[in-house]
Amino acid sequence: MPDIQPDQSMQQIQEQRIRLPKLRDRITTATHAASWIEDGMTIGMSGFTRAGDAKVVPLAIAERAKTEKLKISLMTGASLGNDVDKTLTEAGAMSRRMPFQADPTLRAAINRGEIMYVDQHLSETVEQLRTRQINAIDIAIIEAIAITEDGAIIPTTSVGNSASFAILADQVIIEINLTQSLELEGLHDIFIPKHRPRREPVPIMAVSDRIGSTAISIPPEKIVAIVITQKTDSASTILPPDEETAQIASHLVNFFKEEVRDGRLSNNLMPLQAGIGTIANAVMMGFIDSPFEHLTMYSEVLQDSTFDLFDAGKLDFASGSSITLSAQKSNDVFQDIAKYKDRLILRPQEISNHPEVIRRLGLIAINTALEADIYGNINSTHVLGTHMMNGIGGSGDFARNAYLSVFATKSIAKGGKISSIVPMVTHVDHTEHDVDIIVTEIGLADLRGLAPRERAQKIIQNCVAEPYKAMLFAYLREAEVRGGHTPHVLEKAYAWHSRYRETGTMLETLEHLKAAA
Repeated sequence: MPDIQPDQSMQQIQEQRIRLPKLRDRITTATHAASWIEDGMTIGMSGFTRAGDAKVVPLAIAERAKTEKLKISLMTGASLGNDVDKTLTEAGAMSRRMPFQADPTLRAAINRGEIMYVDQHLSETVEQLRTRQINAIDIAIIEAIAITEDGAIIPTTSVGNSASFAILADQVIIEINLTQSLELEGLHDIFIPKHRPRREPVPIMAVSDRIGSTAISIPPEKIVAIVITQKTDSASTILPPDEETAQIASHLVNFFKEEVRDGRLSNNLMPLQAGIGTIANAVMMGFIDSPFEHLTMYSEVLQDSTFDLFDAGKLDFASGSSITLSAQKSNDVFQDIAKYKDRLILRPQEISNHPEVIRRLGLIAINTALEADIYGNINSTHVLGTHMMNGIGGSGDFARNAYLSVFATKSIAKGGKISSIVPMVTHVDHTEHDVDIIVTEIGLADLRGLAPRERAQKIIQNCVAEPYKAMLFAYLREAEVRGGHTPHVLEKAYAWHSRYRETGTMLETLEHLKAAA
């Protein structure tokens, strides 16, 4: 619901939301604000997994692109909502996109080669901007709940890369969103690392540590336009837990119980990180009925499960870079955000994903895989090795540096026509060296301390559904005859993928079995 009263005048709204009086004469329309954008510019937009994204100026840019030559390179925190990527793509307004996306229309254009997509670890984008390794930001478009008395920007439901975009851009356009509650003020913790090589450590020693300011400080004269909006964040598209995701969660909970029993973890575990999506959210929901208490979370996206864990009394504190919720959960949470506010922090994504902090805090990182192979390599991004799905996001930041790196996936897809565990992944996002645990609804493989041949046995036995389990054991036996530290039958390593492309299933047909014999 809009955070305004029916009897409030526009003057009162402006006084609440734009507290530096000299900026109020920069209020304008989205169309006029979009006129600052020129062909060939690099634009940085707020938004992280459908939360806190710029909502109306991007659509005005798309309208201009329908009638004039106007193409931009677009950087964000992560994916956008409100069909912004779709609309810009359909208008032909985008030439380059980074570092993450999740829109089907944009994805199709990327896979046709029409838009150049730079898939990047989410902690790295502003580091490259800061050191001028990639094109500088010309204009930043940032959603805010308000502008402070000294011209600082108070973000909405995400921080993402917004702070660095605003700091590094030549000019800034602000979207003041009246649907976003002023109660969000004070939730954010804006900390910007200093330049190398004399950079100081990031002084986060606990999930709840605040180390920065509550707003993004920039020179007010950089703000060239302010647009008043009343469009809400897009709701999360995650699905509720099902039988398979509940089994995955159960396997993980049982594993953590064993870790506690053996003295490697305490009953409050270590800080948790969960990737975006249905499986990761469902796994986190599994902690509600677990024996673990006083949990903490240091993650990117705070999803429905974060607030369910709060409400169940299981979670003490959560730090993230955005809050992305389903429609009903969003309504429940943001109507009573004061209930949670003193247990939440939203940080820039280079801090939420910072390797130094992840390693210091000892995170348990739980992310999802498109496919895994028998040695523990993970493909998170590419279908059949060539076609981009969404992107690596922050999973690499966490997997490489976590205390425990967990990858979860359902064992089969497409009604059993695809096995998620294959002889060799067609694209490697996370090598076997960064993967400690693989878990499916079939079971869990603890890969710590195992050599490749041992890893293969454990993964196939514990994580693979029949008849793919028998097929993988047969492949492994043939590979081991040929020898090697990591045995493979190279001419058959991608036979399953080729068979799926040709026949619509990875399963061996009678003809394939006869040929093999």
